[in-house]
Amino acid sequence: MKAIRKFTVRAVVPEPLAALEDLAANLRWSWHEPTRRLFEHIDATLWNDVGHDPVALLGEVHQDRLSELAADESFITWTTRERDALAAYLSEPRWFQHLEGQKPRGIAYFSPEFGIAAALPQYSGGLGILAGDHLKSASDLGVPLTGVGLFYRSGYFTQAISPDGWQLESYPLLDPDGLPLSVLRHPDGSAVHVTLALPDDRELHARVWQAAVGRVTLLLLDTDIPENEDDLRSVTDRLYGGGGEHRLLQELLLGIGGVRAVDQWVEVTGAPSPDVFHTNEGHAGFLGLERISGLIGEGLSFDEALQIVRAGTVFTTHTPVPAGIDRFDRALIERYFATDLLPGVEPADVLTLGVEPGGDANVFNMAYMGLRIGQHANGVSKLHGEVSRRMFGALWPGFDSEEVPIGSITNGVHAPTWTDPALLELAESRLGTSDTTSADWHSDAISDGELWSVKLRMREQLVDDARRRLRDSWIGQHEGGTPPVWMDELLDPNVLTIGFARRVPTYKRLTLMLQDPERLAALLTHPERPIQIIIAGKSHPADDEGKRLIQRLVQFTQDPAVRRRIVFLPDYDIGMAQLLYPGCDVWLNNPLRPLEACGTSGMKAALNGALNLSILDGWWAEYFDGENGWAIPTADAAGDDAERDRLEAAALYDLLEHRIAPLYYERDEPTGASAGWMRLVRHTLATLSPELSADRMVRDYVEHLYRPASEYAAKMADAGFRAARDLAAWKQRVVGAWPGVQVVHVESGGVAAVPYVGEELHLRAHVELAGLDPADVTVEVVYGRSRSTDELVDVRRGELTAHGDPGEGARLYTGTVPLDRAGSFGYTVRVVPRNRLLVSPAELGLQTIAS
Repeated sequence: MKAIRKFTVRAVVPEPLAALEDLAANLRWSWHEPTRRLFEHIDATLWNDVGHDPVALLGEVHQDRLSELAADESFITWTTRERDALAAYLSEPRWFQHLEGQKPRGIAYFSPEFGIAAALPQYSGGLGILAGDHLKSASDLGVPLTGVGLFYRSGYFTQAISPDGWQLESYPLLDPDGLPLSVLRHPDGSAVHVTLALPDDRELHARVWQAAVGRVTLLLLDTDIPENEDDLRSVTDRLYGGGGEHRLLQELLLGIGGVRAVDQWVEVTGAPSPDVFHTNEGHAGFLGLERISGLIGEGLSFDEALQIVRAGTVFTTHTPVPAGIDRFDRALIERYFATDLLPGVEPADVLTLGVEPGGDANVFNMAYMGLRIGQHANGVSKLHGEVSRRMFGALWPGFDSEEVPIGSITNGVHAPTWTDPALLELAESRLGTSDTTSADWHSDAISDGELWSVKLRMREQLVDDARRRLRDSWIGQHEGGTPPVWMDELLDPNVLTIGFARRVPTYKRLTLMLQDPERLAALLTHPERPIQIIIAGKSHPADDEGKRLIQRLVQFTQDPAVRRRIVFLPDYDIGMAQLLYPGCDVWLNNPLRPLEACGTSGMKAALNGALNLSILDGWWAEYFDGENGWAIPTADAAGDDAERDRLEAAALYDLLEHRIAPLYYERDEPTGASAGWMRLVRHTLATLSPELSADRMVRDYVEHLYRPASEYAAKMADAGFRAARDLAAWKQRVVGAWPGVQVVHVESGGVAAVPYVGEELHLRAHVELAGLDPADVTVEVVYGRSRSTDELVDVRRGELTAHGDPGEGARLYTGTVPLDRAGSFGYTVRVVPRNRLLVSPAELGLQTIAS
């Protein structure tokens, strides 16, 4: 018999232990090891049973145990000390507070998912984990950031594997009262609600939950409340559940409702209003329209308000493929915005923002809207930045990809969350620091034997956890049965261990390792140098092809000849990951290049001394140096997909057989460690840990995106929005005149019939400005090496100087180009708009090139 509702009844915490509730209420415990040790001391067995969740622990612990601890003066002192440490952490100045110069008063960070702790399952994969790590590092650095998302009653889904290897999904309901959440309330105690007007005179209401993530507040909107009609209560039922109109309602609530929730939070708490809004992927893009609507209410036009909103908006794209972008039917968008949803905003203005250049006229594209509303845009690795500039280049027609105004900030991971306590303890005891990202891992203070021993302990805990999970999975499929004895012999902590865990879309190629099953089996069961592989991952419930990949792999793992050396762990989550990354010696990643935007799982493994074995994609293309792992050669010249997979799989097998396994098993006496392997591990820890840290990532966002966005927003808002009004009028004038702008004629001279290095090319260009002022444009010579196609490479630019008085006819522009290198040479002259408030000359997507 099933319960119709579940809730948590907590034990009464004695007054001397009141500090425990303060500590449990702030998610800093999820990455603060001293606090986690405190809760573990209450009941170590229960702590493990509840998944290291203090809220659940206090809900399950026996009252007698709390009474016993309340009489223990040493424990009371310990508890008080940790509460005081938390209070200091929340109040003391940190990195951001010491920054000089103009900086944001506040940043609102919107994401459809947040992966902070297993105790708050509001994530599906890398995007959510990245968002959670962003919040944690913002807290550690003192960045005044507020997170905004949705509260999903069923989270993503819980994964099980059927006996024949098929993924099964279930959606257990979450009780928010049993989670580290509280309702945002007005001073009179009433719950804060946000409301969205919908078609057919309906309304969508949401209450606002808040979570304390260290110094950062996370706001989560929840529609499962009595004020909503039954069908609208389910808007926030599941992460990425449903499609079409259901998904649109989620994204309207996230963007529009999220801004309204931030406004209410500011009013309730007295915190400063954010001057920067960051949308983590396109799902929250409607936030810009809500802000535009508010500014229209202050007397601005749509175009004027757009300039202000653009100036303070950061847009991060995570997808390298068009299929990963949310698209909606334009008629559906028009229906929702032809209401009182956003006063002052016309549906036609909204639709223009989502147009796909050269694409389907009936589609509204959320990524293109994000780029049109966000003046500051970035990809999540250097390679992904390049891919994004090509992918979205149609917004800036005619501009070379390197001029497209999309930068890159490579993702990072939160080291305190993902570094195993055993490695942290080693750094503290031998290197005198709890910051593993700045520790001197080359120091003689740690011997190879000690480091090898720590890696062994981490493998042992992974093996124990994997066996437990597989036994539990077997029991779930064979109710009342007893797991077979061989399940207790799965894996071996003394064997070279390879990890592979991630979402399972086809481009990540979960089954590339199965290209040659016989060769893989031989590697797994090698008599002297065996390997073992631990795999995990979820396929989207609607992705049957991804499920078939999982099924094929699971069926391979069931072969008695290899089942002790390769396993698939069901229900990949944060709790599993925190043991999986440290326990592996090698982290495998073999996506189709360049379809991996970043790939942060390999980063987490590297922070624990694992060596990466990966295709040169995402972050690995940027950081592989030959001493921190191995690059799988990419077979770009293969005739077809099948040949490419065959060649890349063969390269993978060769690396495992001839380079990786021999090095790992080349043991030294008397330590039993491999000196060659330890050299690579030390190099990885020393060089990658600081670079892959989310602290580095958040500092980069502050310096390269948040600060500029704040400065631009302040300029636009100054003197009653004068700059925004002027810029909107200037853009309208330039766009209207641009069809008449042309380079009429270009003359050159000053060089011999056969030019030599050291000479100067003199240029005279006659340019028709079509009524624009010379100050409105930049006329420049663009030159470089010329290919056989006449395309320029190694491009340089030089501004030409205007001559003559304004008036009728073309203006003369002159300049010189130094011929300072031998070889092919080519040039052209172009005109681009110029305004001090443009982030990039390409911003308007306008240029005129000499023909």
